[in-house]
Amino acid sequence: MLVRVEVAELREALNKILSVVDKKNSRVILSYVNIIAKDSSLDLLATDLEVSAKLKVPAIVENSGNLCVNARNIFDIVRELPDQTVSLELVTGQNTLKITCGNIHYSVLIYTNEEFPHLQFNSNNQFEINSDKLLEVINKTSHAISNDETRLFLNGIFLQEIDSKLRAVATDGYRLALVETEVDVYNIDTLINGIIIPKKGVAELKKLSENFMDKKIQLSVDDSFIYASFEEKYFLSIRLIAKEYLKYQAVIPKKTTYTAEIYKSQLTDAVRRIKIMANERSNGVKLAFRADELIISANHPSLGEATEKISINYSGKDIDIGFNAKFLLEMLPTFESEEIGFEFNNELSPILIKSHKSSNYLGIIMPLKL
Repeated sequence: MLVRVEVAELREALNKILSVVDKKNSRVILSYVNIIAKDSSLDLLATDLEVSAKLKVPAIVENSGNLCVNARNIFDIVRELPDQTVSLELVTGQNTLKITCGNIHYSVLIYTNEEFPHLQFNSNNQFEINSDKLLEVINKTSHAISNDETRLFLNGIFLQEIDSKLRAVATDGYRLALVETEVDVYNIDTLINGIIIPKKGVAELKKLSENFMDKKIQLSVDDSFIYASFEEKYFLSIRLIAKEYLKYQAVIPKKTTYTAEIYKSQLTDAVRRIKIMANERSNGVKLAFRADELIISANHPSLGEATEKISINYSGKDIDIGFNAKFLLEMLPTFESEEIGFEFNNELSPILIKSHKSSNYLGIIMPLKL
C-alpha cells in the first residue's frame, strides 16, 4: 500500500472516528482503526461492535491495501504533523506502516485486518431528514435519557412513526421529553413499532448532524441496526437496544387544571441561584404558585435557606410543588421561546411544560416530595 493524503483531512477524519473506538479494551482489534486504500480514497473504519463508523478521505492511491493500526497512536501522530501532504506506505514483510511528512518519519506497527469485524452501513427503506431537524430532536430529548443500566430500555432515545411524523421520546422515569418532526421522505413505516437508539449512538448522530448543518442525512433501519450516512462520505451503524420501550403515553397528562405562564430566563436564573442552598442529594427546590407570583425556595439542613420571588401569569389556587432543580435547569434551555407554560393538576401530579411557539415539543417533570 502506498497513499498520499492531506494531513488536515486525515486529521479531521481520525478525530471524528476516534470516539467510536472501543475504550473498554474488550478485544485488542477494537482499539484499532481499519485503513482501506482503494480507488481514490482512504476508508477509515472503527467499531466497538455497538456503534461503527466509516469515513472516506480523498487520497492519491498508488498501491491499494488494507491494514489496521492503533487508533489513538495514529491520531496522536497526525495531530502533530504540519498541514501538508503525508505518505502512508506499508512495508512488506516488516509488519509496519511508514508515515512520512517532509523530514518527519514514523514507523508504526500494524495489525492484520483479518480479525477486524465485517461492518455493514446500509439497509433498505431509506428515508431522509434534514440535519438541523435531527439535531433538534436530539437536543430536545437527550437530556432525559436514563443512566440506569438496570433499565436498559431507557438508556436511549425512542423513535417512532406517528401519523407520518417522526416522534422522539426520552425518559428516565423522573422526567420525559417528546418532540415530533417532519421527515423529507415518508418512508418510515419501519418505525411504526418504534426503535431505541442507545446513548452512544445518539452522541454520534449528534456529531454527524453538527458536522453537516442544514444538509440531508440518509437514515435506514433493519431489525437490529439504524444506519446513517451523508453523501457517501460519513457512515454510521448503530446497534439498537433490543427491548420494548416504556408505555410513555400513560405518563402524559390528558387534562390539566392549572396553567402558569412564566418567563424562561427569569425562572432559570432564579432556580440557579436558589439551587445553591438545596440539599445535594435531592437538588430539591420548592416552587410556590401564588396569584401572579412564583416563590422559589430551598432549605439546606446544615447551610441555611434561600428564597426568590418572580412575577408570573397565574390565577389558580395556591399550590406548592417540589422539583429537582437539575432537571429544571436541563429542560428549560430546550425551549426556544422565552414564554413557557407550566400545566398541572396538583402538587403530586406530573408537571407538563410547553411553549406556544413549539407545539411539537413537550416536557414532563415528576414532582419531588420535600
